[in-house]
Amino acid sequence: MTSSTDDPLVSTDWLAARLEDPKVRIIDASSKLPGVLPLPAEDYLGAHIPGAVFFDVNAIADPDDPRPHMFPDAAQFARDVAALGISSDDTVVAYDSGGWTAAPRAWWMFLSFGHPDVKVLDGGLKKWLREGRPTHSGKVAPKPGKFQAKLDSGYVRSQQQLVDNLATGAEQVVDARARPRFEGTVAEVWPGRRSGHIPGSRNVPYSELFDAGTGTMKPLEDLRQAFTAAGVELTRPIVTSCGSGVSALVLTLALYRLGVRGSALYDGSWAEWGLPEGPPIATGPA
Repeated sequence: MTSSTDDPLVSTDWLAARLEDPKVRIIDASSKLPGVLPLPAEDYLGAHIPGAVFFDVNAIADPDDPRPHMFPDAAQFARDVAALGISSDDTVVAYDSGGWTAAPRAWWMFLSFGHPDVKVLDGGLKKWLREGRPTHSGKVAPKPGKFQAKLDSGYVRSQQQLVDNLATGAEQVVDARARPRFEGTVAEVWPGRRSGHIPGSRNVPYSELFDAGTGTMKPLEDLRQAFTAAGVELTRPIVTSCGSGVSALVLTLALYRLGVRGSALYDGSWAEWGLPEGPPIATGPA
């Protein structure tokens, strides 16, 4: 279980007290499903936490990979992050619009590329606004930082590794999508993908890990219960998955808060696995 020093979450009070700290860099990492308007970047221009820059998960990604927002290489990540005014000795605080849509994705990317000093704002912009805290509009133009990155491949898994895992079962696969999508009872939201889930995977819908009213993550015991009720063993290796490698990181964040280390992300997630000629799928309950 996390202590107060290694908890990846910080409160709005914590961040408000550090808005003028030049070594605390704030990023708005909001994201939406394809076709949902207005675009997250437009929302950011309308209102963001003072000093925040926009971390575009679709742009800080491999430009040559047809799959959605796949991890870039270390050189690109370092270049893109430095352009946001972030240096290797900064504390990074990620937030999103309040629905836990992508701040955990940004958090995991920083960890994956060797930057441990990264936090997620509990409740995000939704809680910040509800408390009447200040916002700014327009674009922030920071002075470029100096950032070094090195990808630790242990933080991510490929489709082939997940295919191999079907036979060994060495790693538990936990899917963050809503239950109807996981069970294949509704059409998959990613166009052209089959409906269902990776055989043998478990289902912990990410929306069940935070309080919809307050926007904050649920207490640790509630998080633990959500995983154990789904048949997840917290002492065994875990890979998280979702629609396209974003909401899966809400599960990873919750697991991290429960003291689980060494979990990984299936970056391609269902946007890759669910393609018509993809690997085997299963339907129905886990």
